[in-house]
Amino acid sequence: MQDDVRLDVWAAELEELLVRIGHRFGRVDLRRRMRASVHGLLGPVGRKNSRQSAEHAGHRTPAGLRHLLSRACWNPDERGFATKGELATAMVARVLASPLPIAWVTADSAYGREWRFRRTLEEAGIGYVLAVPKSQHVHALGRMDFAIAQAPEEAWERHSCGNGAKGPRVHDWAAAQLPAIDDFEGDQPTHQRWVLARRSLARPEEIACYLAYAPDGTAVAEMARVAGTRWAIEEAFQAAKNECGLDQYEVRRYPGWYRHITLAMLAHAFLAAMAPAAGPEKGAAETLPAPSPRSPWQKSGDSWQLAVPRRHTFGTPSGHRPRDELVLVATPTPGHRPPLPLPPPHPKSRTHST
Repeated sequence: MQDDVRLDVWAAELEELLVRIGHRFGRVDLRRRMRASVHGLLGPVGRKNSRQSAEHAGHRTPAGLRHLLSRACWNPDERGFATKGELATAMVARVLASPLPIAWVTADSAYGREWRFRRTLEEAGIGYVLAVPKSQHVHALGRMDFAIAQAPEEAWERHSCGNGAKGPRVHDWAAAQLPAIDDFEGDQPTHQRWVLARRSLARPEEIACYLAYAPDGTAVAEMARVAGTRWAIEEAFQAAKNECGLDQYEVRRYPGWYRHITLAMLAHAFLAAMAPAAGPEKGAAETLPAPSPRSPWQKSGDSWQLAVPRRHTFGTPSGHRPRDELVLVATPTPGHRPPLPLPPPHPKSRTHST
């Protein structure tokens, strides 16, 4: 009896959702096909493409659902080209204009390398922890991987970046605070920029790099936690593939792919919203430059400092060597937990390129 009530609630909620988006489809037949497609994505269908979704809906042929994805007019249906950085900036702007709270932004290196995106977050006063390529150039330091390679062993801390399927995901982390940029910060900046590195316990040669922008007083453990929240996106994509056929499209053109992805993510969003009520980067190896005899990572009292040499300028008298500027690095804390490997990719996943 309780299961019957629960199914009725789910059916009513799904009906309300489909009614809310019905205005995107100008004709009754398109709204019916959209309903059939979403029900197929949520239903017990072996492979969630147009053919099997049509069979699940009782249609004689998949022609109607294929027309919905390929040639039908959705309202509105105008999408211009935009880079990932532009899409991310627009997404953040929508969140800022909404009543939703936002304290941190995290993303992979496709977004982290976009300096305009980073600058937009800084101007809005939003903290971020963004993955960047190993070759990322850092102001006054050069390549990211070269700076990280010179970190002494004492600079690495052990932190969990969140729980996974088998427990906490523990890695070694090294973090260094970067010098302020006078053109950007005021007299009393409220945030600081950091370089951050994550090292695998089982495979120490595997190091991921990040740029961070954090409020004053933020601990390295907190930045590690923020970096770890990005894996929730990967888990969501994998769940959408398994449960809603996100990667089971059979289309030949971008509009068809985009529409299948849109409906699959709609179905997955419905499951994610209803689930609480149902019960109680690996790149090729690169050659690093040989580290200098004197490491810029220096211990001073209880904290680490990173020495950033001043650049020579015209008019500097000979015999006067520039002094090193020191920037603060967080003090390491001990700890040890076993590593947790990431889940393998879906065996039938496909990649779409545009």
